[in-house]
Order: sequence, then C-alpha cells, then structure tokens
Amino acid sequence: MVTSSVQLPGFSSPAVGFEQPFEMLEACHQRVQRSLGLLARIVEHVEHQGHDASSRGACGDVLRYFDLAGPHHHEDEERHLFPRLRDHPDARVREAVATLAQDHARLHALWQRLRAVLLRWRAADAPPPVGEDERALVRQFSDGYTRHIALEEALAYPAARPLFSPDDLRRIGAEMAARRRG
Repeated sequence: MVTSSVQLPGFSSPAVGFEQPFEMLEACHQRVQRSLGLLARIVEHVEHQGHDASSRGACGDVLRYFDLAGPHHHEDEERHLFPRLRDHPDARVREAVATLAQDHARLHALWQRLRAVLLRWRAADAPPPVGEDERALVRQFSDGYTRHIALEEALAYPAARPLFSPDDLRRIGAEMAARRRG
C-alpha cells in the first residue's frame, strides 16, 4: 500500500524558517526529493497492485506539492539568486545560472504533462495501468529535478551565499514568506 510507507512532502522537514533563506531553499530540495520518491512509489504500486484509494491519495500529495511549493521555490531563485549570479566572475557559475533558468522552464513544461497524468490517476476509479509513456515522463521529470538540485547545491548556492548581507537575507526571507501568504 502506498500510504503505509509514505512520508508526506513537507512534514518532518528540517525546522528552518524564512529568516534562513538558503536553508529554506535546501529544505525545499529535500521535500522535492521526497515527492519524487513518492511519485516513483506510486508507479511501482500501480504496476503491482493497480490503482486504488492509496495511489489516488498519493497522487493528490504529489499534485499539491508541485502545484504550490515548486513554483514558489523557482520564483525565489529567479527573483533573489539568479540576478546576483548572472554577472559572477566565475564563468561556471554564469553557465550554471543559465542552465538552471532553462531547467525551470523545462521542468514546468514536464510538470504540466505529468500533472495531467496524475489528475487522471487521482480522479478515476479504474484508470489504465501505467504505460511506457507515463514511466518515461516520470523518469524525465525525476531525473531533471535531480540534476537541477545537484547543480544548485554544488555551484549556485555556494557562489550566492557570500553575496548576501544579513540585511539582504532578512529582506529576502520576508519576501519569500509574504509570497506564500499572498
């Protein structure tokens, strides 16, 4: 059963607040990875046991995460980190920022396709089994996010951290929190 081993995205994450924007962004990466793990478990569950209430509920969890938190996370990076890094003296950082911005568009497009699949799976009492197209889409989305997170954590975040003063971080954290309230 999918829900028996499911840890819902966003629960039992590291206790960080918006006053620590980089730690918040990294905690979001952990939630992305958990949501991707849940997505893989949904596919496995459906392949072995078919669609049921458990798989439909798990689809709802993945939908909620990537519909709400994912866009906020990308917006945080595009508003606050990428502008500071576009003129970085290290060409590798500038190239990484260009790649990451392209990734956001690519991941959004993949999400729209995957979202349609998850909505069908969540809504139907007896949707069809997972096909190769759906498996390939899940792999593309998961692999894309995995590469994206690795690049951010290995290059972009370490390059960005020293560029922000404590006042900058407070302002950014307040803006991040306000966007989620509004």
